[in-house]
Amino acid sequence: MQTLRRFLVVQALMLWQGGFLFYAAVVVPTGTDVIGSWSQGRVTRHVTDSMNVIGCVAAIVLAWDQLAHRDPARWRRRSRWALWAIMVASLAALAILHSAIERHVDFAVTGSVEDYPAFYFWHRVYLYVATGQWVAGLGYVAVTLRAWSR
Repeated sequence: MQTLRRFLVVQALMLWQGGFLFYAAVVVPTGTDVIGSWSQGRVTRHVTDSMNVIGCVAAIVLAWDQLAHRDPARWRRRSRWALWAIMVASLAALAILHSAIERHVDFAVTGSVEDYPAFYFWHRVYLYVATGQWVAGLGYVAVTLRAWSR
């Protein structure tokens, strides 16, 4: 069971965090070059919904592993839970921010941004939260590998 659980943890993290990195580093810049920034944004708004669902499923798998693996080092247990909490809180924040961004965009009718300053402010906050989530994920992987090796 331990091997299966760890396999699922690795797969969940690769899909969630690796998917985010690939999308941000490759798909968005390529899509922007090929179809333009506005059209790429219309695609991204749907992809982020899927990425957040993947994140929720991954968070459940990670919690399962933490509950099942009794690491004797208190600092690692606390670190893993703290990093997990940051990732989960950022998922909630991203869902809320997504709604805030949507309020400033009229995709359905005109395809234009109604309120540029508010849109770009909330979009920038969204990017900072997503980046923080990714950094917490990197820390989570490092601490988890350390815990598994003990």
